[in-house]
Amino acid sequence: MSATTTSSSSLKNASCIDACSECAIACEHCLYEMATLGSDNDCPRCCVECAAICNTCVRFMAWDSKHAAKLCGLCATICDWCAKECDAHDHDHCKQCAEACRRCAKECRKMAA
Repeated sequence: MSATTTSSSSLKNASCIDACSECAIACEHCLYEMATLGSDNDCPRCCVECAAICNTCVRFMAWDSKHAAKLCGLCATICDWCAKECDAHDHDHCKQCAEACRRCAKECRKMAA
């Protein structure tokens, strides 16, 4: 690794950054897979919002922003919603998304505390 390259493991709040990144990826994958399937709940919508807030949290934590903790608190709330909606489906991608959302919510709550 060069002196100018930074990995999440060298950053403050690395576990939250990693959880948010993984959650955003899981949400994007779930959203993509749901594009051709019907949904009787907010599964696709929550994935859009969850991926967006997770990516924003990653940026704010990487910047060591004074607003990161508040943003992570909101992220935890959105992740809880997304986990609930995705968990209602039997699709593997939804189950994986719900689990990533639960992990992210847990890490974000730690960050927000």
